Amino acid sequence: MHLVRVRVRNFRGIVHGEVHLDGHTVLVGDNNAGKSTLLEAVDLVLGPERLNRRPVVDEHDFYAGMYVDPAKKEVTPIQVEVIVAGLSEEQQRHFRDHIEWWDANAKALLAGPPPEGADLPHVGAAVRVFFNGWYDIDEDDFAGDTYYAVPEMADGSYVRFSTADKRRCGFLYLRTLRTGARALSLERGSLLDVILRLKNTRLKMWEDLLGQLRDLPVGEAEEIGDLLAAVQDAVRHYVPSDWAEEPHMRVSDLTRDMLRKTLTVFMGTGATRPDGTTYSAPYQHQGTGTINTLVLALLSIIAELKQSVIFAMEEPEIALPPHTQKRIINSLRQKSAQAIFTSHSPYVLEEFDPTQVLVLKRAAGVMTGTSATYPPAVKPKAYRTEFRARFCEALLARYVLVLEGRTEFDALPAAARRLCDLDATRFKSLENLGVAIVDARGESNVAPLGKFFRSLGKIVFAVFDKQTPEALADIVASVDHAYESATKGFENLVLHGASEAALRGYAAAVVAAGDWPPHLAAKTPSAATPLAELQAMLSNFFAWAKGGGDAGDLLASCPAINDVPEYVRVTLEAIKNVIEPPPPPAEEAGELAEVAEVAPAPAEAGDAAVLAEPVLPAPAYEKFQPHPPKP
Repeated sequence: MHLVRVRVRNFRGIVHGEVHLDGHTVLVGDNNAGKSTLLEAVDLVLGPERLNRRPVVDEHDFYAGMYVDPAKKEVTPIQVEVIVAGLSEEQQRHFRDHIEWWDANAKALLAGPPPEGADLPHVGAAVRVFFNGWYDIDEDDFAGDTYYAVPEMADGSYVRFSTADKRRCGFLYLRTLRTGARALSLERGSLLDVILRLKNTRLKMWEDLLGQLRDLPVGEAEEIGDLLAAVQDAVRHYVPSDWAEEPHMRVSDLTRDMLRKTLTVFMGTGATRPDGTTYSAPYQHQGTGTINTLVLALLSIIAELKQSVIFAMEEPEIALPPHTQKRIINSLRQKSAQAIFTSHSPYVLEEFDPTQVLVLKRAAGVMTGTSATYPPAVKPKAYRTEFRARFCEALLARYVLVLEGRTEFDALPAAARRLCDLDATRFKSLENLGVAIVDARGESNVAPLGKFFRSLGKIVFAVFDKQTPEALADIVASVDHAYESATKGFENLVLHGASEAALRGYAAAVVAAGDWPPHLAAKTPSAATPLAELQAMLSNFFAWAKGGGDAGDLLASCPAINDVPEYVRVTLEAIKNVIEPPPPPAEEAGELAEVAEVAPAPAEAGDAAVLAEPVLPAPAYEKFQPHPPKP
């Protein structure tokens, strides 16, 4: 059993989204790409306890807060549709009246009934369910519920997808911020509560505990007793009845649900009292890493108790060392039918095949998901070896800079940091811009890698040496922003583009530090060395120190902006201006203000915005019933 497709409309930052999943999956993407929102949407449909929250949704859950269409004066619903495939025989019997057939190759449902080709190996039974959330105008409140997508009743309504039905799907969602607060509590939906439900355990302690609390003596002070007696006399003066008899104090008026939230597991802290006993504190006072480890232990118990479970978990890497992250990921995958993670950790990502890494992107409210593949020129055997160093950061970033070789990989970030130090208004470090840097390891790999990252929705920059017209055209077509050098070889560009002062200062520092190699002792630079000879000496030095980042050290030592080669300055400033466009000059800003005064009326602008949105297919769950009748 596993999720294969999720559709979302009008939920939080997603006006429309559709993603396909294939087994264990890790969701990656920019901040605010919608990773957590996607899991929250699935929880609205499959989470057994999610609809117990009141209200189920609120105005902030609707895209742009629009729960009523102001033009049509109609309710605008939140809609989430989920397809669960790979059903067991027991699940097929339970969902028999709602079964559809999922084609894993076509990533679509078969048309039916009866569906042709339902006995093919890549076709299996599936159930399609959906959530509708809406604003009830009559009640001035928000409501929502879950339903089966088939069959549709004669009156256009749908059969309700109940809490008991959801438990058959075994979906469990762990939110990052709530995990430590509820893991070992007995609140409804907590991990401990889930385990007790799976064991069919009915806790009999509630009645006993409530009785003990009611009978616990308070030892009222004499003044309080006198005050309560006075209250009783005053009540009888106005209402001569016995309903206010015997006012007294008790320790608690807790209900069962209040007790669930109050009871707390205490754990030893390692601190010892003078009498030799160990001091215990509430478990949430433990370290974050310890709490996360406890959560994972509970997850293991749940997986062992259930035959099939779908785990969805946000950022399992928080506060855990790399080796523990890996162990957690592999353990949950082994014990679950499907594990879905969001992550920013390279140690988590490298445990997944590229096809299991789903890159999410959201633009103008439309979410898309693209499965990664093996990068060009990288064989599967070498993928994990090179993944963390070369590709992981790029998968997690929005902007990717593809560089021709190791020298550029070391030198350009160093130059960007130095230029930022010299003038932060014109330049910014590549790290602060959120640019991930990829070493293409050869000019022939620049275009294929640029095309690869661009296909994943990244904005791709490329910096490279002088190319043939054909090669240049290929690179330009494969990336968003291409920057070609007029020089062949980046070291040559640095040596002939940097100022004489920068070259002499760097050479003197290398010699003074004792880093000049003995085999080049006869060609050791000095203050009297002519410029041309100095450039040749440094060229030999760079050739000997290839891959050591020395060209980057030279650029990082430049005393002034103009000491940095012009190509490097222009390129880095251009990249910065693409990501963070500078404000228009004062005169230009004034012209823009004048243009704004004669701009089209807001209604026309709104019409243009509507026309710009994609025309999307209308799935069955769009037949929204504001007040669906109960089955």
